[in-house]
Amino acid sequence: MSYTLIRQEGRARLGEFTTVHGTVKTPVFMNVATAAAVKGAVSAFDLDEIGCQVMLCNTYHLHVRPGDEVVRKAGGVHKFTGWSKPVLTDSGGFQVFSLSVLRRITEEGVTFASHVDGRRIFMGPEESMRIQSNLGSTIAMAFDECIENPAEYDYVKQSCERTYRWLVRCKNELDKLNLSTAVNPDQMLWGINQGGTYTDLRREHMKNIADLDLPGYAIGGLAVGEETSVMYEIIESVEPFMPSDRPRYLMGVGTPVNILEAVYRGIDFFDCVMPSRNARHGHLFTSKGIININNEKYASDFSPVDAECSCAVCQRHSRAYIRHLLKVGEMLGMRLAVMHNLYFYNDLMSKIRQSLQNGSFEAFYMREREILGRRI
Repeated sequence: MSYTLIRQEGRARLGEFTTVHGTVKTPVFMNVATAAAVKGAVSAFDLDEIGCQVMLCNTYHLHVRPGDEVVRKAGGVHKFTGWSKPVLTDSGGFQVFSLSVLRRITEEGVTFASHVDGRRIFMGPEESMRIQSNLGSTIAMAFDECIENPAEYDYVKQSCERTYRWLVRCKNELDKLNLSTAVNPDQMLWGINQGGTYTDLRREHMKNIADLDLPGYAIGGLAVGEETSVMYEIIESVEPFMPSDRPRYLMGVGTPVNILEAVYRGIDFFDCVMPSRNARHGHLFTSKGIININNEKYASDFSPVDAECSCAVCQRHSRAYIRHLLKVGEMLGMRLAVMHNLYFYNDLMSKIRQSLQNGSFEAFYMREREILGRRI
């Protein structure tokens, strides 16, 4: 596994990340298949058709249902879903801290209640690695503590120190698993930078985890309610300490504008449920801005969602038809809307890569940042 920096314009990077499951062209948006499927009746084969390069699955949810042992028996998440390209699994940490009010954090890990049936579950670094090993993903994310923003400085400092110790344990456990029982013996571990909104803690934590020489690094704990200006400030403060020869991942981000701004600041990997979630409610991204297709003005609009879009949805169906399907509760409406939005995101990343390739990213950035967040 290796990352190759092909071209750089300012901090923005064009690269390739080679894995056992194929090569990823970066910057890249990972399509979120939480429970091994994108919500909206979108299959792994659909993802391939809309240009997805990496599928992201959720460790916690697959552990609860159907159970990581079931996925292991199927041959891992690739065979379970039919997806052959790279898969990233998050550690389950975010769900542990966001879904359960009743939880207890110790040095060993976290005890919490399942959101499905309330049963008590314990998850720590070793447990997270064992689950992800059973899933057989290409990239396994480290188990970390996801703190709330804002949080007290002293607590965030202690949390960063604990997250570092957990990362060391993750590394040791995955190394053992890869040498013994792994579905994918080439599974790699990426570390996660934490530190809340405190730039000094962020920088120090990044320097510490970079010393572990991992295949990739993420910035976690952002896009959870803080102002976007704060998020951009954190990225700018952390980026100089992220190894330049490894992929950089901004977790859970975000809007097309967020992604463009983060690429501008040196980030390579992104994921977010926004395009699929918004699509299911009729909020669609276009080259002219964002539309709410539920609005009455689209009831007799027989033009495509986006005249400049090459996706199959825009080539075959009208705004009026998709609006009708959503209004009457037909699942096809959600499917078409999700397919369009995911295509839009993947196509945006392709255009970003092309602009970096031909040296026009700065002009692309200045033009698109004014359009992508516009509501029509």
